[in-house]
Amino acid sequence: MSYFGTIYAEDISHRAKVVYMYLKDRANTSGACWPGIKTIAADLHLSRSTVKRALDDLTRRGFIKKEPCYRENGSNSSNLYLVKNIRP
Repeated sequence: MSYFGTIYAEDISHRAKVVYMYLKDRANTSGACWPGIKTIAADLHLSRSTVKRALDDLTRRGFIKKEPCYRENGSNSSNLYLVKNIRP
């Protein structure tokens, strides 16, 4: 089975599959990555609202864990996404 073969078989939206593959591709060996929604949207040629829906789908289904990150001054920064491996 291919690297992303199991995500292809999952019963989730196409937008969620694409965003999962994007995050998985950018994650480090621990599964962590922190791209901004604007960056994801621009790279995938999707709207920001589509990316947000996809991230919500993935979080709700347990494929990713989303943790907010903050700058030293307390303002919001990009979220930390922990991408879980999907096993067949």
